[in-house]
This record gives sequence, structure tokens and C-alpha cells, in this order.
Amino acid sequence: MTFHWFLPTTGDSRHIVGGGHGSTPGAAGGDRPASVEYLGQIARTAEQLGFSGALTPTGAWCEDAWITTAMLTQVTERLKFLVAFRPGQISPTLSAQMAATYQRQSHGRLLLNVVTGGETAEQRAYGDFLSKDERYARTGEFLEIVRRLWTGEKVDHHGEHLQVEGAQLNRLPEPAPTVYFGGSSPAAGEVAARHTDVYLTWGEPPQQVKQKIDWVRSLTEAQGREVRFGIRLHTISRDTSAEAWTEADRLLKGMDPDRIKAVQEGLSASESEGQRRMRELHGSGTSDKLEVYPNLWAGVGLVRGGAGTALVGSHSEVADLIEEYHRLGIEEFVLSGVPHLEEAYWFGEGVLPLLERRGLWQHPDGARTTEAGIVPFAGR
Repeated sequence: MTFHWFLPTTGDSRHIVGGGHGSTPGAAGGDRPASVEYLGQIARTAEQLGFSGALTPTGAWCEDAWITTAMLTQVTERLKFLVAFRPGQISPTLSAQMAATYQRQSHGRLLLNVVTGGETAEQRAYGDFLSKDERYARTGEFLEIVRRLWTGEKVDHHGEHLQVEGAQLNRLPEPAPTVYFGGSSPAAGEVAARHTDVYLTWGEPPQQVKQKIDWVRSLTEAQGREVRFGIRLHTISRDTSAEAWTEADRLLKGMDPDRIKAVQEGLSASESEGQRRMRELHGSGTSDKLEVYPNLWAGVGLVRGGAGTALVGSHSEVADLIEEYHRLGIEEFVLSGVPHLEEAYWFGEGVLPLLERRGLWQHPDGARTTEAGIVPFAGR
């Protein structure tokens, strides 16, 4: 299994900060600003603990992912950056060139999370006036062009939404970045089947995740391709189950009812099928049954768009649920927790050693984890 952490480019706090899919610029906040200094502290911690990469979001509510992570490559050594970006906001040729430059300057530490954009209002603020299905069709064209450019091909493309003539890269990315992509609508499934390397789903209960995996796998196999699967979750891991649920209760008590109402009213207008599925889990704030599966808590989604569920429990319970997802076919886990600095330590020092002892994970640096922390790997 591979584990990635998250960079809170909206800001961080000891409470859940707004933002996420479908949020507005006013949702940004947190009493720890998203400075390079603080984000660098999180990135270095994630690197030391054994996370392979860190997701950096995209949207009007957060700092730009390309620029921020490019700065962070200078204060880290190994950590890869899963940069979220929207194809409709930049030309495919320029994107392919930027990725190639990033790979050279960072020595291959770029991963790309392609986000089609699920909200028409936000897309229009960036000058994009296509419908949702048209945006997915454009994403497919975009990825076809970019992948051809990464192979060194000279590209002429005259599509419904994108056109390039004589496009070619002077220098190719080494290696070509892994492409991550998510979406729950039929249009998203078709793009995933043709173009993605890793299909990402938000953290639904295992049975629903299995249905999504089976759906995408069948579409991919019809294209003669294979795809890996990943999941996006928050985490609250503690030495005991009681301590973890006490923390979840603290976060819940810190949510202003008016804020919950306002966020849910905004998310109710979302065009995203994935966001609709997230809202169904927590009942849009009307349900008190927030543990939607053993050790899976939907409380995060009350005040945040996008991924709205968290793994909650003792280190062993969290490891057990991760292993359950893994048995379904999930290989990559993109995690976060508040505050992101402290929660990285809880997971990295509590859960990762258990997964290593079960033979499911190994530190990317060849180090081994112990209850005392990270020590150099000396063989087994």
C-alpha cells in the first residue's frame, strides 16, 4: 500500500477548516495560515514518517497548487506532490511542458490529480462556460493530447473542445507523471477508463467502494487497460478507541449549527455526483448517525465539501479498516487530519507500524518504523 498526506493550502486549525469541493473563496480560513513555512513543516513531517506524497487541492478557496508545491520541493528531499489542477484553465501543451519542467527540476516528484470541475458557477468565474458533461469530454481530449506529447509525438488535434497544431515538447518528462482522476458520474467513468492511472474515490463505506471499483474496472477492461485504485479519507487515530471518538466529538461540538446549515445549503446545489453521495452519508446535517460504518465517521462533511469521511478509532481499528479497503482493491490512501501536522504523527507513529508488521507497507526510504519512531532500515 502507498500512503499520501494532504497540504492544507486553505489554512489549518485545531478545528475543521472550510474549503473542499464546491466551496467559495469565503470558506477559506484557519488560525494557521497556509504559509510556505508551515506547509513545509507538514511536508517534511510527512516525508520523515513515510508518506510517499502529499495532495495539494485546487479551487478558488485555496492557494495555487503548482506554485506552492514547486516552492516546497526546495525544503523536502523525497516527498512527491500530488498537484490538483483543472484542464479547462490551461492549454494542454503548456500543461505538458509545465509537467516536464517540474519533473526535471524536482527529480521526478510530480503526480497529477486531474479535476474536471463539478461546479458551473466556480468554473465560470475562471472563464469556463461549458456544461458538466462537456467539461468531462474536454478532459478526455486534454489527457489524450498531453499523454501523446509526453511520448515525444508531434500532435495535431482538432476536437470538439480543444485544438492544437504542430504541438511538441522540446524535452520530455522523466518519468511521465502518474495521472490520478476521480468522478462518480457516467461521463467521469468514461474518462477514467481511457486515460487515468489511478482512480480515486472519496471514502464511502466498503460495499459502496466495491461497487465503484467494479464499475470502473469493467469500463477499463473494455478499453484493454488496467487501473489502480485509491481512496481519499480523513483520519483520527489514537491509542484507544475512546480517545479517538472523544476527539471526533470535540470536532463535532466545535461546528456552529449556522455554519453547518450554510455549508449544506451551498453543497446542495452541487452538480457533483460524488458530492451528492457524500451528503447522503451524513444526511446533510439532519442525522445524528454519523458513524456510517464501523470506524467510518461522516462528520467532516458537515462543514467541508469534497471528502467528508474519517477513519476513527484506535490505531489497530484504523489499520483494520484500511486493510478491509485494501482487500477490495484499494492500493493508495490519500489521508488528512486536523491539525495536519499533529495528526500526521498520530497516524505515522500509530498506524503505519502496525501495517508494516502485517507486511502491508514499508517506509519508502528503506527505514523501518518502531514504537519509538523512525530508525534506519538494517534489514530483516
